[in-house]
Amino acid sequence: MPRIEPLTPPYTADIDRALRRWMPPGVPHEPLALFRLLHRNPELASRMFALGAGLLGHGLLPAMDRQIVIARVTARSGCAYEWGVHAATLAPQAGLTPELLRATARPDAVAGAAWSPRHRALLHAVDELDDTTRLAQSAWDDLRTYYEEDQVLELLVLIGWYRTISCLANGLLLEEESWGARLPAR
Repeated sequence: MPRIEPLTPPYTADIDRALRRWMPPGVPHEPLALFRLLHRNPELASRMFALGAGLLGHGLLPAMDRQIVIARVTARSGCAYEWGVHAATLAPQAGLTPELLRATARPDAVAGAAWSPRHRALLHAVDELDDTTRLAQSAWDDLRTYYEEDQVLELLVLIGWYRTISCLANGLLLEEESWGARLPAR
């Protein structure tokens, strides 16, 4: 049971409009529990929407790269909720295979998986930032081999954003969506 219950229908007109904005058109699911929970504080939800939607819908990173980062950050954080939502929906749409998704949850995500050199650089950067909150020059140089400066800036924000989302979901004991994928055991 989550520490704060997500809102349940019927919603006020304002909350209903806001929740519909957060969900892609035609999605067969109710608004995510995370979104319904955030709308317990509509002002905070509104501020978070701007960054979250911008990173997912208007970012400069290729969709597959973005989903690799999200999967790795949430897996390392033990955030079954967010890993499962992305693994069930956006990650496969972006081209991540089940094998690569499972690999993001392994302690050494690079070992035994068919990652491209660019994706290995991404995974290494996520792991290094998670371990130390810093990037060694070699990790920076590896990223710059594949990404422009504006993309690397976005990447750093993306990593921090999904660490924040993981802290939120884990701290509130948010239960996994029934349709979400299950985070593999590490």
